[in-house]
Amino acid sequence: MSESSLPVFTVEQLPGVGPAVLDGPEGKHAATVRRLRAGEQLLLSDRSGGMARCEVVAAAKDSLQLAVAETWQEPQPALRVRLAQALVKGDRGELAVELATEAGVDAVVPWRASRCVAKWDDGPRGAKALARWRSTAEQAAKQARRAWTPEVAEPVSTKQLAALVGSAAATLVLHESATEPLASVELPESGELVLVVGPEGGITGAELAALTEAGAHVVRLGPTVLRASTAAAVALGALGVRTDRWA
Repeated sequence: MSESSLPVFTVEQLPGVGPAVLDGPEGKHAATVRRLRAGEQLLLSDRSGGMARCEVVAAAKDSLQLAVAETWQEPQPALRVRLAQALVKGDRGELAVELATEAGVDAVVPWRASRCVAKWDDGPRGAKALARWRSTAEQAAKQARRAWTPEVAEPVSTKQLAALVGSAAATLVLHESATEPLASVELPESGELVLVVGPEGGITGAELAALTEAGAHVVRLGPTVLRASTAAAVALGALGVRTDRWA
């Protein structure tokens, strides 16, 4: 079985080569839900690039005895993409994070844009919504068998987002009124690229002005208008082809 088809389980600290135990929630899931048994293989990930290929030695009710065959470190891409995703109502925000993670995004920043229908307060409701985005990123990274789980940061205002734009190697703001296509914009070879996706209601003129004054380029993906929950994944696919990220 190739490594690309092996199930992935996350651990806080990657074990070295030799015997190991997978327990806790991940061990219980592997033993009782996935029903892995002796002789089968799996991958462990520490969410930060560390990977280990293991063989199951024995299965208990809620844990696995493993033999770690090898460990390695997956490097991050030279050009990292940080998605600034405007808050989206309902589960569409989680869908945006899921699709972007599967498409290879390196980090996510929830953006409190002016026209967001969803409002994350600074209390328990906002914390719960942020936790759902983070859990979605973790589960999507496992599903995609990624070595790196995207960090989902605390939500930012437009002013804070403009500061991120100013420190990035490049920033692309997706907007339906843009005349410059993403396919023709010059991209950096390394550093951080910020990709900005607005809310369903659109990015305001004041927000566009603030971001472009900070150094952002306003671009379009194509002739059609995409949903706020799918635009980032489509853009990441285009960036993967145009850069060395998918090499």
